[in-house]
Amino acid sequence: MGSYTINKLSPAIGAEISGIDLLNNSSNKFIKDIYKDLIRYKVIFFRNQHITPQFHLEFSKKFGDLDKPHPIYPNVDNFSEIVLLENDKQHPPDTDIWHTDVTYKTNPPFASILYSKIIPSEGGDTLWSSLTSIYDDLPREMKRYLSKLRAIHDMGDFRNNYINDDDNQSSENLNNGFNEFGNAVHDIIKTHPVSKKKLLYVNPGFTRQIVGLHMNESNDLLNYLFNFMNKPEYQVRFKWTPNTLAIWDNRATMHYAVGDYMPKKRVMHRVTVLNDRREQK
Repeated sequence: MGSYTINKLSPAIGAEISGIDLLNNSSNKFIKDIYKDLIRYKVIFFRNQHITPQFHLEFSKKFGDLDKPHPIYPNVDNFSEIVLLENDKQHPPDTDIWHTDVTYKTNPPFASILYSKIIPSEGGDTLWSSLTSIYDDLPREMKRYLSKLRAIHDMGDFRNNYINDDDNQSSENLNNGFNEFGNAVHDIIKTHPVSKKKLLYVNPGFTRQIVGLHMNESNDLLNYLFNFMNKPEYQVRFKWTPNTLAIWDNRATMHYAVGDYMPKKRVMHRVTVLNDRREQK
């Protein structure tokens, strides 16, 4: 392939990188270049990458330690650290909402590395949004107010996996689910550990209540923030093709996998990177 070429996809977020074959370019210098562009653009894409599950894992480990098998989703056969996201009419997606991955944990993961296997002929796009650009555009007084607040995050729509009926068993299952997934409290305004840019750290998928506010006040403020965050100016919408690899910085983005392709099939392989190996370097 040719030289490493960057095509910026929107003013706020996203870049497509071409002219490189990941399978045959995994030197330390090359990984550092990818990392630099990931921090800068927040989500980056590589099309026409014919990789194996084994390479997917090895490549992902160059960025940090990998997450353990997902408590809900299945894994790729013989590769427990690769989540299998296989959706069709019988298995509709359950995360088609704006979210930042796993913010119900005290230490959410650094990045996700997603590889497309089967893409429907129509639909199935994914959108990403820049949390730093969103913060930058907030009114000054709102920034000042939010800087003193924290929010509670929980498992969100994953509740549905534990409820079968309106009965005691479902209540017990749900309680067990909360124990398994956990809850977390995060500052609403955070500073990215590498870029040092401030960002708005709430998301519709998992943020439930603002600490210290009554529920009505909390709902009003969160609804304001979620509506503010939903502006297209902060987003990139990516149309997948088979054999595309995407990497996003989970600390600085939220994303939305559009579930508009039923009854067609969409299959993706995802690896989650827990820690940023280069953060302190």
